[in-house]
Amino acid sequence: MPYVPPPELASLSLGQLAEQVAARKLPPLDQWSPQEVGESEMRIAADGRWFHQGGEIKRPAMVRAFSSLLTRDAEGQHWLVTPFQKLAIAVEDAAFIAVDVQVKLDEAGRNALAFRLNSDDLVVCGPEHPLRVAGTAEVPAFYLAVRHGTEARLNRSTYGQLIDHALSLAGDDLAVESMGARFALVPEA
Repeated sequence: MPYVPPPELASLSLGQLAEQVAARKLPPLDQWSPQEVGESEMRIAADGRWFHQGGEIKRPAMVRAFSSLLTRDAEGQHWLVTPFQKLAIAVEDAAFIAVDVQVKLDEAGRNALAFRLNSDDLVVCGPEHPLRVAGTAEVPAFYLAVRHGTEARLNRSTYGQLIDHALSLAGDDLAVESMGARFALVPEA
């Protein structure tokens, strides 16, 4: 069965977005305890491209399949996990890239920030998927928690959209809210 990407983020209501997220059947990585540990010979570049033994993986469906097996441990090591193997994967910055953001409203009329990742995953920012800012005020880096300890770095246009949204809000500080949680957009000093 060929892979069909989800509809454009802008065309989805928050309810439709939740349906899309629920429809993605992700493997139960937290239920697996593989005995074999090794090296995947894979790397995710800072720009989100995937490589195996030096060659780029160009099929989006393959990248999407591998990305569903990603986890990151407390030491920051990324792993590809199957029921039988746990293979280390080198990640230069973040496992995913957030390539779009849309502001939606939830049932209570609160803002919900919906992100599309380079893997076509859809993630709604909030307490379960917080946004964090690293770097400096001059060169910030924005990250969104995805799943199993992995993160998505917001690309330049996406964090530009986020800053524009924050500037449109009435407030003295540069921050956004999503699903009832507030996120500052300036790195802590």
